[in-house]
Amino acid sequence: MEPKISIVIPIYNMELYLSRCLDSLLAQSFADMEIIAVNDGSLDSTGAILEQYAKLDSRIIIVNKSNGGVSSARNVGIQMAKGDYIGFVDPDDWVDTAMYAEMYLNAVQADADIVMSTYIREFGTHAKEKVFQMPDKTVYRQEELQATMTRRIVGPLREEIGNPEFLDAWGTVWSKLYRASLIKGNEIRFIDLSVVGSNEDSLFNMYAFYHADSFVFLNRPYYHYWRANSDSITSTYNPLLASKFEKLYAHIEAFIMEKNLEEEYFRALNNRICMNILGLGLNIVNKDNKSSLFMKIKSLKALVSNSRIQRSFRGFELQYSPIVWKIFFRCAKLRYATGIYFMLEAINWIRVKNMRGVQGEAGSNTASRNRDESRGIGNDAHELLPPDGSKQNSV
Repeated sequence: MEPKISIVIPIYNMELYLSRCLDSLLAQSFADMEIIAVNDGSLDSTGAILEQYAKLDSRIIIVNKSNGGVSSARNVGIQMAKGDYIGFVDPDDWVDTAMYAEMYLNAVQADADIVMSTYIREFGTHAKEKVFQMPDKTVYRQEELQATMTRRIVGPLREEIGNPEFLDAWGTVWSKLYRASLIKGNEIRFIDLSVVGSNEDSLFNMYAFYHADSFVFLNRPYYHYWRANSDSITSTYNPLLASKFEKLYAHIEAFIMEKNLEEEYFRALNNRICMNILGLGLNIVNKDNKSSLFMKIKSLKALVSNSRIQRSFRGFELQYSPIVWKIFFRCAKLRYATGIYFMLEAINWIRVKNMRGVQGEAGSNTASRNRDESRGIGNDAHELLPPDGSKQNSV
């Protein structure tokens, strides 16, 4: 008999965290599931840990493959999944005991293609819930689903711009449960980060929501998103990130044109491009970038002078931004690179200061994430400060 749910875990060198993740899945009150653990060429004891768990519970299915990145690992898991629904969990995260029982129950009751819960960010010394100002349960169907979710994943509009920390909070895959036939029937797969640089989750969800007819949002924090991993504090400098983001935008634009979507989707994309200046700028000022201060400012100048970015700023709905972000984005629009640099340095200082204290718990041997993992600057730099800029935000 086939399982009701397939959980896909992409794993690369996660010996320090993997047991916690697997224990939380095996402790689920919903037992009718398979756990597809894709060992993506790990070089530590990940493989041995998986073998030990597989001997204890037959629901764990191990797939060993050469290292190809998180996208390829998840795609292998999708291909192997036999459940009616598919979920994704990252190996250093964990889930509440009732998570999949509640999500599956709501999926069946609403005949939903996608179910989403909220999450808690875990820092080792403290935890912080990601608060969505929504009812306990919301159901979207057909046209309302497209207007509300598919467009939101493409990019923000109007008042949504005032909450930059939510730019990609809706686009995560690990907080969701997908009808397997939705994913497999429409051949939805993850695009490799070596191509797009970031936001592979959002691209995946963009197609998933477009093809979905129904969606249930549960405003309940079932998922625990681990941020105390030292690799989550700063990501390695990537000199190709800006060019990869161009490919990301090209993918989104091609999607809008292919599906013949309304003009507001293009406006949403333009707003995303403007707001992503933060992540791209933080990449340039990254401590691993050994360029001089002058060269970093020159690189920032080139970034904000890009014709695509300047074209997007012409339509950017700046009036909806809180003051702290309004100053930053105005500097970017005016190509004031020196001002951008010092604002980014201040933001980065706040970010590292808020998170540095939790490194000691994991120690110097903190396991690295998959070499193409998505938790770098590109995906969550927008969460560094609260939307009103009134206090530091430990994200």
